[in-house]
Amino acid sequence: MIRLLYFASLRERLGRGDETLDRTPATVGRLRAELAGRGVPWSDVFAADQRVLAAVNQTMAGDDHTLADGDEVGFFPPVTGG
Repeated sequence: MIRLLYFASLRERLGRGDETLDRTPATVGRLRAELAGRGVPWSDVFAADQRVLAAVNQTMAGDDHTLADGDEVGFFPPVTGG
């Protein structure tokens, strides 16, 4: 089981701030693909050309990061500043 968190505009677009998955996908990339497979708006948010960032247990993680039972995965849009 893993806990998913959605921040900022992602929370607004997806209509939820968090959820729990009963199973654990192998990697962050597989998780993104599963979420995109839910259809619109998920497919828009997690499309391959989107730059949604991921953190696993509060540490930035790439798509090849292996997930483990009990992990917390946060997704958020790229941060810009000036």
